[in-house]
Amino acid sequence: MYSNKHKKIVVKIGTSSLTHENGKLDIEAIEKLVRQITNIRNAGIDISLVSSGAVGAGMTRLHLNHRPTSIREKQAVAAVGQGILMHIYEKLFSEYGLSVAQILLTRDDLSIRKRCVNFINTMSKLFEYGVVPIINENDTVATEELMLKFGDNDTLSAMVASLIGADLLVILSDIDGLYDKDPHVYDDARLIPLVENITEDIQITAGDAVSGYGTGGMRTKLTAARIATASGVSMIIANSRADMVLSRIVSGESIGTFFKPSAHKLNSKGIWLAFGSLSSGKIFIDEGAKDAIINNGKSLLACGIKYVEGDFDAGDTVTVYDEQGREVARGIVNFSACDVKKIMGCSSEKIEEILGSKSCDEVIHRDNMVKTC
Repeated sequence: MYSNKHKKIVVKIGTSSLTHENGKLDIEAIEKLVRQITNIRNAGIDISLVSSGAVGAGMTRLHLNHRPTSIREKQAVAAVGQGILMHIYEKLFSEYGLSVAQILLTRDDLSIRKRCVNFINTMSKLFEYGVVPIINENDTVATEELMLKFGDNDTLSAMVASLIGADLLVILSDIDGLYDKDPHVYDDARLIPLVENITEDIQITAGDAVSGYGTGGMRTKLTAARIATASGVSMIIANSRADMVLSRIVSGESIGTFFKPSAHKLNSKGIWLAFGSLSSGKIFIDEGAKDAIINNGKSLLACGIKYVEGDFDAGDTVTVYDEQGREVARGIVNFSACDVKKIMGCSSEKIEEILGSKSCDEVIHRDNMVKTC
C-alpha cells in the first residue's frame, strides 16, 4: 500500500499513549517507543518525535488527580512537566547511544517566515548530527487569546512534517485508525484502511471524542492529514499500543489508516502560506474571480472583490473566501485593507486614479497565493 523506503519520518504520540488511565506517565510505553525510534535511527532514517505529555508529567509530579482547565493552570503544570518529560527521554535514548534535542514551538514561530526558516535549518543540522529532535508546543507561553496556539500536537506534527520535507508522518493514538463511525459507540464500526481523498463524507465520519488527558480527537487528525497530504507527505494513524507498531510500519506492513499524499504537492513557500502563516484578514470574492483562481491559476484582481474584513497591511497574509464563506485561497496581499476597500470592484486601470499611485495591478499575485479548497 505504501513504500517502506523512508528517508525522513515524523512520529507524533499523544498524551493518552504516554500515560496510564490515572494520568501518570507510563514509563514502559515510553521505553518501547524509544527503543523503536532508536532502531529506525540506527537504520539511517532521520526521525523526529512530536511528543505530548508535559501536562501529564506535571500532574504526576504535583500529585494532581484532574487535568487543569484554566490557561494559567495548564501553563504552570506544563512548565513543571516539560523538564521531567525531557529528562525521561534523554535518559532512555542515552542508554541506546542516541542524543536528543528539545524544540518548543509556538504558532508564532512558524507564522513568521524568518523564524520558520531558522527552524527548518536547525532541524536539518540536528539530523546531520544524528540527533533525535523532540518537539512540543510551548504551552507555557502559547495562548488561544494571542493566536499563538496550534491547539493540538496533531496539527503541529503535520506542519513539522510538511516544512522539513518528511516522506511519512505517523500519528500514534489510542485508536486503531479512522473508522466509518465512532467505534466507542458502535460495535459494527469498520476500520478504513486507505484514504485517497479527504472528502466531506470522510470528515463526517470523524467524531469529537477526546481522551481524558488529551486535547485532540479524530477531527484534529483529519486536519493533520489535510496538511500532510497536500504537502506530499504520507500519513498513518495507528494504535500506539500495537506490538512494535513503528517498526512494522517502517518495514512496510499495512497498519491502521493510510492517507495517500497528493500528486500535486505544494512547494515550501506554498506550504508556509497555506499552513504556517497567520491570516490578518479576509477578502471575499465573486464566482468569476473564484473560477479564475481555482481553475485557471490566475491572480486576484480588484474587480473580483466583493468585500473585506479585518485590518491588514500590504505584505500581510490574508484568506480569500467565496460569497458563501468557503475558503478558496491564502496569499500575500499587495494593498492594505483600507486601499482594497477603495478599489474593490474596479478595473486595474482605475487603481492609480483612485489611490493616487499604483505599484502593481494584482491585489494578490498568483506567485504569492496558494489554493486551499
